[in-house]
Amino acid sequence: MRCLVTGATGYVGGRLVPRLLAAGHEVRCLTRDPRRLRDVPWAGRVEIVQGDLVEEQDERLTDAMRDVDVVYYLVHALGQAAFEDVDRLSALNLAVAAVDAGVQRIVYLGGPSPSEKTASPHLRSRGEVADIFLRSGVPTVVLRAAVIIGSGSASFEMLRYLTERLPVMITPRWVHNRIQPIAIRDVLRYLVAAATVFPVPLNRAFDIGGPDVLTYAEMMRRYAVVAGLPRRTVLPVRALTPWLSSHWVGLVTPVPNRIARPLVGSLIHEAVCREHDIAAFVPDPHDGLTGFDLAVRLALRRIRDADVETRWANAALPGAPSDPLPSDPAWSGGTVYRDERSRTVEAAPDQLWRVIEAIGGQNGWHSFPLAWSVRGWLDRLVGGVGLRRGRRDPHRLYVGEALDFWRVEEIVPGELLRLRAEMKLPGQAWLEMRVALDQRGRLVYEQRAVFLPRGLAGHLYWLAVAPFHAVIFGGMARDIARSAERLPLTETADVSG
Repeated sequence: MRCLVTGATGYVGGRLVPRLLAAGHEVRCLTRDPRRLRDVPWAGRVEIVQGDLVEEQDERLTDAMRDVDVVYYLVHALGQAAFEDVDRLSALNLAVAAVDAGVQRIVYLGGPSPSEKTASPHLRSRGEVADIFLRSGVPTVVLRAAVIIGSGSASFEMLRYLTERLPVMITPRWVHNRIQPIAIRDVLRYLVAAATVFPVPLNRAFDIGGPDVLTYAEMMRRYAVVAGLPRRTVLPVRALTPWLSSHWVGLVTPVPNRIARPLVGSLIHEAVCREHDIAAFVPDPHDGLTGFDLAVRLALRRIRDADVETRWANAALPGAPSDPLPSDPAWSGGTVYRDERSRTVEAAPDQLWRVIEAIGGQNGWHSFPLAWSVRGWLDRLVGGVGLRRGRRDPHRLYVGEALDFWRVEEIVPGELLRLRAEMKLPGQAWLEMRVALDQRGRLVYEQRAVFLPRGLAGHLYWLAVAPFHAVIFGGMARDIARSAERLPLTETADVSG
C-alpha cells in the first residue's frame, strides 16, 4: 500500500513510519517544514512533501494524496489558542483533498468519546474530527485511545514526573476516575494493521485499550512499584480544580501548561473501552495485549538505555517562534544584539564536536547551572516550556528536536549546531556553536548568541540580562573548550562539564 502520514514529526507518527516501511508499504510524509525530517534515520526511505493542513485549498495537499491508498491523520493543535477551530479546519481540508484524490481509507487516532454534555474541549475536538472523517465519503477507521504509555509520550511523562517527584501527592478528585491505558506498542500494531486488514467499505470507530482498567491514583502507585520507589501516598482534595491541577502539573513535570491543561481536562472523564470489536480484525497477540506494568517497565528501560525513539516535545510547539536565523544583510536597518565568544582549543575537532553535540539535558550547559535553572523556572511561571524537556539522546541531535527550551534549527556534523529559543521572550533568539580553524590552523570554538528584540520590552530585556553574559556565555565557552581538552579521543560516555 502507499501510505501518507501526517504528523510524522510527532510522537506517534515518528514511530509509525518505520513500522509501515518494515511491513513493506511505501510511505509519503506530509510536513510544513521538510527540514524537520531531514535527519531522522528513515528519511532516505520515504518521500517527503511540503504542505499545510490549515491552509484552505492548498494544492500541495491534494497533490500529496495523489496515488495514495491510505492517509494517516496523526496531527492535532493541542495547546494552541482556538485549537478546536484549527483541528476542525485541518480535518475538513484533509477530507476534501482525500475525496478529490480518490484515497481509499483515512485512519485517525483519536481519543475516548464521553458524553457531549460533559466532554472537555480536547475530547470534544477529537470527537468532532472523527465525525468529519466518518462523514467525508472516504471509508475511515477511527481508533479511540485514552492514556498512551510509552517512553516519551506526554501522558507517560506526566505520570512519571508526578510519581517520582512527589512521595505524598495532594490530588484532585479525578485521580479516582477509571482509565484503560494502552501501550504504545499496541497502538502502533493497530495502526499498521489498519492499512490492510479492514474491508474498504468499513467506516466506523473502534475503542482500543490495554488489559488493565485503573484509576489514575492506582497508575501512580503501580508506577512507583515498577520503578522501585517507596509507596506513594495520594490525598484527594475536592477544591483542586482541573485548572489548578494543570498549573501544578506544569510546574512539577516537563509538560507545559498549554499541553497539561487539555490533558488534565480529559482525565475528569472515565475512559474505559465500551467494546473490543477491533479484535475481529486484528486479533490479540497470543500472549495478550501489553499490561500496564509491562508497558511502564519497557518505557523505563528505553529511558535508562537512552533509546527513546520519539518524544512529545519534538512535535512543533504551537506559538513558539519558528523563523530561521535571518542572514546578516536582512538585519540592515534593524537592531540586533550579539554576544560572540571564541576559545582556542588544544584538542582534536572530533573531541570538540562531541562536547558541542552533547550539550543540554542531563549534560547541562557548561556554566552557572543555577542561572540556567532559574531561567527555566521563570519561563515555566509565564507559561513557557521551561528547561525540563531535556533531550532524546545524550549524544546525538537532529534538526527539529527539542533541547530543553531550545529547538535544533540546524546541525552540520562536525561543524555547526544552531539552536532557536522557544522560551517566552520579547523577541527572537538563537545560539550558535561552531568548530573552526583560525589563520594559524589552530582549533577554535566559536560561540554566538543572537537576539532580535521586539519593541521596547525587547531592548529592555537585553539590557537587563547583558551584565550576566560574561558569566553565562563566557563561562560556557570556557568550559566547553576545557571539556573537549579533557575528553580522550576514544571517550564517548561523559561529555558534561
